[in-house]
This record gives sequence, C-alpha cells and structure tokens, in this order.
Amino acid sequence: MENKIKTFLLLGGLTIFLIFMGKLIGGRSGMYIAFILALAMNFFSYWFSDKIVLRMYGAQEVSPGEAPELHHMVEDLAREAGIPKPKVYIIPDDSPNAFATGRNPEHAAVAATQGIMRILTPTELKGVLAHEIGHVRNRDILISTIAATMSGAIMILADMARFTAIFGGRDNEEGGGGIIGVIVMSIVAPLAAMLIQMAISRSREYLADETGARLAHNPMSLASALGKLAQGVEQRPMDSASPATAHMFIVNPLTGGGLANLFSTHPPIEERIARLRAMRSY
Repeated sequence: MENKIKTFLLLGGLTIFLIFMGKLIGGRSGMYIAFILALAMNFFSYWFSDKIVLRMYGAQEVSPGEAPELHHMVEDLAREAGIPKPKVYIIPDDSPNAFATGRNPEHAAVAATQGIMRILTPTELKGVLAHEIGHVRNRDILISTIAATMSGAIMILADMARFTAIFGGRDNEEGGGGIIGVIVMSIVAPLAAMLIQMAISRSREYLADETGARLAHNPMSLASALGKLAQGVEQRPMDSASPATAHMFIVNPLTGGGLANLFSTHPPIEERIARLRAMRSY
C-alpha cells in the first residue's frame, strides 16, 4: 500500500510539472497544449510501446514446444495471479535479464534473455518470472509508460520554453517569472521530472518483488536470483540496452555507481534482497 500511495503522489507531481511547463510557454493556452501533447504521447505508447521494445531487443516469440519449461512456469504463475497467460519471448543476448511488457494483462508478454536461463536454477528462474508476472498484475507497465511519456513531454516543453524565451522574446505575462524565470524552470523542471519518473520506477520494482515472492510462494528464490543477476550484468552488460527502456528490466542493464544511483531506475539490489529475506514464506 505504501508503494501504491507513493506512486500516486509522484504521478501527481509529474502532472503538476507538465501543466506548469505548459503555462510557462503560453499561459492558459500553453496548458492546453501540454495536455494534448501528453495525451498524444500516452496514446502512442499505450498501443505501440510493447511492439517497439520487443523489436528493439530482437525478442523472438517461442512456442510451448520450443520452450516447454518456460511456458509451464509462466502458465502456473499467471494462473496464480488470476490473469491471462502472457506471450513468451526469448531475447538472443548473453546478458542475464528479463522484462514484461504490454498495455494490460490481456495483451502482455514476458521476455527472458538466453543469458538468464543459463545462470539461474529453475527455482530462481521461476522467482524472476513471478516478479515479471507481478508487474503485469499490478499494471506497472502502464504506470511506467505514463510516467516516462509525461517526463518526455515535460522535456519537450522545456525545450520549447527556452526557445520561446530566448528567441521569441515573450514577456510571459500570464505565466509570470519573466524570461530568466522561464529559462531557469525549463532547466529545473525536466531534471525534477526525471527524478520523479525514476522514483516511480523504483517504487514499482519493490512492489513487483513483493508480489512475485507471494506468487512463487518463495521469497528466497527471487532473492537468490537477484544476487546472481547483479553479478551477471556487471560481468556481461547488455550492449544493446537503452536508457529509455532500462526501467523495464528486472535489474538495471546499464552499469554505473556513485551519483548514477540517484538517477537509477532500480532500487539497490542489496535493499531488494534484504526486503525479500525479511518476508516469511508463502
């Protein structure tokens, strides 16, 4: 419940930033422009983002005959979660990772890399798949897509605001703050939006860990898998990974530390493992 409330508040913060950036550009009419832009971007992401990301990583759909164990696990977990069985994909990459995508539980897909199936035991792999089914059940994919597109819309509006302030010479009577204020906010707002988007992603990862542990009836299987995946990704990063889609994977496919942790789409692996170990068996 705590993570759900946090997500709601953070999405509210993104909405406020979006409206504010629209107002900076063109007052009341700018707010309408911001709303229409966000609506259009979310519409496109809702219908096409799953196909784009699967194609981006070269994911190939596999039949039950081609990957019987994978299908059996996904089917059992989907039944436990009370959702339709997602489609199953394999990504031809040796970096160990997995993600779920799809606009809703009726149109979902689970993708696992070849690398993850090589290093995990069947019990650990089931824990990972349970985490991904948890994302589908909690509709995290839709929430993350909305957060990402709203953040993207804010960045677009920020660029427009800077251009208008510098080259258009708009006095910004409706929005207030003058040219300097517009330029400052056009820099601060996208940074804040990005931090909010990543906070939403981290919150949903914790929730998917908890949901997955309950679906698999074994928190330790996911905890063990996360430890192996963190080491595996560090040793063999995913070269094709994009920062725009990094939040979708069970562990961050991009390497980085220190200040990069502030901008990470995933919570610290150590914290995730500690929370799972603190859970009793289900």
